[in-house]
Amino acid sequence: MKLNCLIVDDEPLAIKVLEAHITNIPSLVIGSSCGNAFSAMDVLREGKTDLMFLDIHMPKLMGHEFLRTLRTPPKVIFTTAYREYALDAFELDAIDYLLKPITLERLLKAVNKISNTIVADKKEEALIVEGEGFVYFRADRKMVKVKYSEVIYVESMKDYIKIIRVNEKPLMVKQSISSLEELLPANLFLRIHRSYIVAIDKIAAFTNHDIEIAGKELPIGRLYAQQVNRMAKI
Repeated sequence: MKLNCLIVDDEPLAIKVLEAHITNIPSLVIGSSCGNAFSAMDVLREGKTDLMFLDIHMPKLMGHEFLRTLRTPPKVIFTTAYREYALDAFELDAIDYLLKPITLERLLKAVNKISNTIVADKKEEALIVEGEGFVYFRADRKMVKVKYSEVIYVESMKDYIKIIRVNEKPLMVKQSISSLEELLPANLFLRIHRSYIVAIDKIAAFTNHDIEIAGKELPIGRLYAQQVNRMAKI
């Protein structure tokens, strides 16, 4: 399976370097190259991008800020000359973080990660059946029905998620929190941290740094604070 790639970088030379490397990797094909986030948005609307090489330091809209605006982004590998943005990449579930100048060897290592992740995600998708107001999860060798109204919050635990429910035991499911975020209704659930999704109607209180829910204080990730602030203005 070939991965259709989108390169987003405001430096023409950096685009040329990536394009040259990609032509040497049989599993990749160059779909488009863009000089800014706004052009990239038009390409992504076509829905044909599997993998996006995204520069972080761009004019008008930074790469990590652009990624936060996407409801269902493709897999992302950050490319940048700035080492200090590595934490941002980690919090946004990027596959890898490549420092310029990018070598073919380093790019190959990143591509191997993306290939393994895409295979894993396809397996995960088969574990969920969505319904009207509920989701079935495969857990403990059976399909467990979970109503949206029962969910208090979801916590990521490496390769698993833990679903905290009203008057029920926590449910452990082999699933990534990012793939679950894509499934859950945005008007009912909010991602507040790389490790947490919360039910909006279950939030008891919040500050700039944490959310109080079900007697617990959950941290608000720096890159998710803007979403929480928008919720507060609704």
